[in-house]
Amino acid sequence: MKKYSCFSTLLLTIMLAASVRGQISMQDLAPLSWITGCWRGDFPTVTIEEQWMQPLGKSMLGMSRTVTGEKTVAYEFIRIVMRSDSVFYVANPSGQKETSFLLVKCSEHEAVFENPEHDFPQRITYRKNEDGSLLASIEGLQKGKARREEFPMLRAKCME
Repeated sequence: MKKYSCFSTLLLTIMLAASVRGQISMQDLAPLSWITGCWRGDFPTVTIEEQWMQPLGKSMLGMSRTVTGEKTVAYEFIRIVMRSDSVFYVANPSGQKETSFLLVKCSEHEAVFENPEHDFPQRITYRKNEDGSLLASIEGLQKGKARREEFPMLRAKCME
C-alpha cells in the first residue's frame, strides 16, 4: 500500500506541476529587483535607454526609448505586475496595443516572460551578467522564421 501511495503522490505532483507550467508563485516582486535602475545600450546608429522603478504595490514600472541620431524612433511603457498568483510583463510599445507575457522562469539573474499567442516576440528575457551588465532579448517566430534580437546594456546614471 505504501508503494502505491508514494507513486500516487509523485504522479499527482507531476500532473499538478505540468498544469501550472509557468505559474511562478511569488509573494512580491522582490526577486526581480535586480532589474531596477537605469540601463543604456549604445550601438553604431542607435541608443536604447531603459529605466525601471523598484518593486512596490505589486508592480514595477518601466519605460524605454530608442533614439537614432537626434530622433526618438520608438518608446515603450512597461510594467511587471502581479495578477492573482502569476507575474506578467505588460508592454505598451509606441502607442500600440498592450500585450502581456507570463513570467515562466525567474532567478537571481534572469527573468523569462512568454506569450506564445503574440505575433512577435513570443519571449522576452532579461539577464544580468556577472560583470553587472544587462542583456535584454526578444525572440520567437516571425512570418514562420525564428528571430532573436539582443540588446546588451550597461548600468547608467538615472537623470533627476
